[in-house]
Amino acid sequence: MKFSQRAQAISPFYAMAFGEKAAKLEAQGKHVVKLNLGEPDFGAPPDVLNTMQQLAENTDLPYTSALGLPELRQAIADFYQTSHQVDIDPNRIVVTAGASAALLLLSAALVDEGDQVIMADPCYPCNQEFIKSFAGKVQLVPTQADSYFQLNNELLQQHWQPDTKGLMLATPSNPTGTSVPAQELAAMCEFSRSRGAWLIVDEIYLNLHHGEADKQPKSVLCFDDKAIVVNSFSKYFGMTGWRLGWCVVPQEMVDVMERLAQNYFICPSTVAQKAALQCFTKNSLAVCETRRQTLITRKKLVLAGIQKCGLQVPVQPDGAFYVYIDVSVTGLSAMEFCERVLQEVHVALTPSDDFSEQHNQFVRLSYASAASELEEGLRRLAKFMASLNT
Repeated sequence: MKFSQRAQAISPFYAMAFGEKAAKLEAQGKHVVKLNLGEPDFGAPPDVLNTMQQLAENTDLPYTSALGLPELRQAIADFYQTSHQVDIDPNRIVVTAGASAALLLLSAALVDEGDQVIMADPCYPCNQEFIKSFAGKVQLVPTQADSYFQLNNELLQQHWQPDTKGLMLATPSNPTGTSVPAQELAAMCEFSRSRGAWLIVDEIYLNLHHGEADKQPKSVLCFDDKAIVVNSFSKYFGMTGWRLGWCVVPQEMVDVMERLAQNYFICPSTVAQKAALQCFTKNSLAVCETRRQTLITRKKLVLAGIQKCGLQVPVQPDGAFYVYIDVSVTGLSAMEFCERVLQEVHVALTPSDDFSEQHNQFVRLSYASAASELEEGLRRLAKFMASLNT
């Protein structure tokens, strides 16, 4: 059987690959501390789970509109108003089968062969694959700690090319957990508008900020009403396996997205959409805010533990639940470090090979796991680091 060049060229996702290796060790009876995946241990809020149980007894679950349930689109629009002080017409919201489906639809809608798209290095690897799947070209712009491993307007202008058609950002970022400062985000919006380019901003972790509730980072929609936003129920609402997300697009793009969604997916899961309406109740939002505070406590635990291990975190995260750790002091590459840590002390991490072409000395640790697992993982990392010095 001959496979397409696209299929042969696609890179593995090492976060998942190390998860598979961890599963093999667990099958042998080993306890593996899995800090490799960005999967909150909280699960969906109780109101969502209760509604899902009720829906399980209901056989009347037909297809919805390809754009999603109108009442869910309205609830998402209301959430932007209350959480981000942004007024959005619910007709501009497209509910999707996870943020990945949103990115696939957006790539199909915007990218033609040869179009160049700028992204930061490091970045979430799957974003590159979506662009490449539609014959676009990805231009990775190297970033360093002094820009929080994020693009800024100076870097954007330096690397802009005549065939650049779009820009893709993530704030807060996976793998670093760092955000684009508001003034830089506003400046990049203005610059991309001036070039007639589209702008996609991944805001999946926006509500998992580490500041006070009244100091939350701003949505890009505060600066550019034409910007395209991608979000998900997976992280803030703890619904990873439910595969439900959304995007906010300009009004002129809605019909295009609907036609693509009809052909690619028909519609998002009806039962997941109906249950997700309960994400926006007063009780559910209070639960999610309590969990956000828990993640901040876990971050402090992890940063202190990493420092005791003798490893460095060049930029502390201000959102999400990731720490980007420099392991160069060990003399090991990121891949070697992750392989040895998994095999020798049974801790699963993700190498920077997943996220970066320039970095081979960083590993990503996810502190989405319970505090007890984090403490055990840090103890094992300290043991591993000590073994390197004997």
